[in-house]
Amino acid sequence: MKITDLQPKLIWECFDEITKVPRPTHHLDKMLEFLVSWAEKHNIPCKTDEVGNVMMSKPATPGHENAPRIILQGHQDMVAEKRNDKEHNFLTDPITTIVDGEWVKADGTTLGADNGMGCASAMAVLLDDSLVHGPIQALFTVDEEQGLIGANGLQAGFVEGDILLNLDSEEHGQLVIGCAGGKVTVCTFPYTSEAAPEGLEWVCVHLNHFKGGHSGMEINLGRGNANQQLARFLWEASRNRCLKLAAIDGGNLANAIPREAWAVVGVEKSEIDSFRKEVKEFSDMIHAEFLLAEGADFTFEIEEAAKPETIISCKDSAKLIASLFACPNGVQGMSNAVEGLVETSCNLASVKMIEEGKIEVTVHQRSSVDSRRDEIADRIKALFEMIGCEVRFEDTYVGWAPNPESKVLKVAEKSFEDLFGYKPRVEALHAGLECGLFLEKMPKLDMISFGPTLKDIHSPSEKANIQSVADYWKLLCEILRRLA
Repeated sequence: MKITDLQPKLIWECFDEITKVPRPTHHLDKMLEFLVSWAEKHNIPCKTDEVGNVMMSKPATPGHENAPRIILQGHQDMVAEKRNDKEHNFLTDPITTIVDGEWVKADGTTLGADNGMGCASAMAVLLDDSLVHGPIQALFTVDEEQGLIGANGLQAGFVEGDILLNLDSEEHGQLVIGCAGGKVTVCTFPYTSEAAPEGLEWVCVHLNHFKGGHSGMEINLGRGNANQQLARFLWEASRNRCLKLAAIDGGNLANAIPREAWAVVGVEKSEIDSFRKEVKEFSDMIHAEFLLAEGADFTFEIEEAAKPETIISCKDSAKLIASLFACPNGVQGMSNAVEGLVETSCNLASVKMIEEGKIEVTVHQRSSVDSRRDEIADRIKALFEMIGCEVRFEDTYVGWAPNPESKVLKVAEKSFEDLFGYKPRVEALHAGLECGLFLEKMPKLDMISFGPTLKDIHSPSEKANIQSVADYWKLLCEILRRLA
């Protein structure tokens, strides 16, 4: 079965078209071209702005011209993550989709239902003339996943509406009315290189196949962070020896919990057996610790490596390992305002040797309290500046304060209960959405966010629940009808 065989056919056909367009964050030229040509093909009014946002419009159903003006909003970009054994170029290759029972997933890569499904549903509304609705504008923003560039760059008058439906949530049965803000801290560590000494055993220790996931949505599930656990091992292994660290790498994206990390180290031949024993003991320990959160499929292993030309000096490697080990990671505090909501978190997202003599460490902080977001970012800055890092902040974005009295929320709640026979959950998220930025630019907007059920987004295990897409489409259509 192909996804174009699924129901509702229109939304799955639109999503199928999107999966064929390469669209990783910061590389959206092909997506922009696709959206503009798609609008032209279907005779839909369309315009773009200088940052690459696209707006399409559709007049109200006859007789409903005076209804509230609706903005349907999704983001064009997707998180580009794949398994290490998967050959895939996100700049050129389409996503291969698979229908697997109740789910749609991809073949070894992220699916891009975040937020391709939001874009597809807006496109389906534009195409479906059987719907009843007021005036519609569909806004497709750029680079939401890193920097919220489209929302930040949105100019006054590009879109105009009374109500915004953000189509970027990931759980059917949930209506979202608030979200956290965030900030990315980038620490550049200058290190001294030395010639790799002779007479050592060179090995690679690597941690693979953690589940990873969205650093906002899954940060509270107790999953392992590959960078943190590798640093933990290197710290313990270096306590009784000068570990000759030649290379280190882990994670990729600021908003994805790192699934894999590795390091190349040199060990005295007389100590290699004890070092291998330490690897085995550490593997057994973290398997016991993370069994419930991760299952048993992840690995922490050692294998032979070629002798490198250079290493990081012992002094600098000790500083780096200690700082990575000490770096805050995971949930840092729970909300006092919303029961069960993570207030503040950190994700030790990536460790990269960007050039000879420089290592870049990226940490993503989130919080529903801006001052706590800034505090945890400053703590990380203080930590890494102590070892001589140059620290800068990027991609700061504001949160979205909940409005329990929202009129569109009341319409959505009643629509949901009448359609499905039970009440939806009304919640705030720890993940970041563009809504706070929209509210800064259009203070009178009334907003909610909702979507179908997606699992393990920002990882190669991402999947979309088929039945929930059908139910989500019913809900979207009913909300539009009642608002009209």
